Amino acid sequence: MNEVILSCHGLTKSYGSLTALNELSLDIFKGKIVGLLGPNGSGKTTFIKLAAGLLNATGGSLTVNGLNIGVETKKHVSFLPDKDYLPNKMRVKELLRLFSDFYEDFDNARAVDMLSRLGIDFSQRFSTMSKGTRQKVQFSLAMSRQSDLYLLDEPIAAVDPAARDYILRTIIQNYKEGSTVIISTHLIADVEPVLDDVIMLQNGTLRLYGPADQIRNDTGKSIDTLFREVYRC
Repeated sequence: MNEVILSCHGLTKSYGSLTALNELSLDIFKGKIVGLLGPNGSGKTTFIKLAAGLLNATGGSLTVNGLNIGVETKKHVSFLPDKDYLPNKMRVKELLRLFSDFYEDFDNARAVDMLSRLGIDFSQRFSTMSKGTRQKVQFSLAMSRQSDLYLLDEPIAAVDPAARDYILRTIIQNYKEGSTVIISTHLIADVEPVLDDVIMLQNGTLRLYGPADQIRNDTGKSIDTLFREVYRC
């Protein structure tokens, strides 16, 4: 029987008169790589930020490992936002020390290995890096935590194709057995081969959720093709 890592029931988030998530209910299981798909404004980033504990829900419930979102759940979750969040003046070697001091589950040797494979200069300041290099650094740090749940918001959007392949291989060869990865992305063709399950959101509601293979078998289409048809302008 599949164990649930994240569960939400009637999850709602409003920003004033705008409802970003509208009574969303679903269970996400352990040991899965899950694609969180949808057009801009569908509620993907809001959902991820709620799970990461960066936002408070307007209504409904959300749990990670059976715990209500709060200080305790942050110990189980590694979050990679779609925007830069690291101190600009810090060098890579200083960022490694920061993460080692801040997170008990941070694997420094793993991070050093990943950063080295991506050709990162450990003496370079974060502020002087290109957007793609900053994304590589942030991804490496996030994936070097031994977390139960990884929340990745557009992890491959800014990187070159070679680094994109490395990042996807890293996700496939996830470091903690039984952990779950949720990937929010617009680059569906790139990530489709690694996905176990697919969630499609539209206007803050659940449009589709199921195993990627089953969706392909039922529709006779790739996830990328189906996405383009479902959300055609």
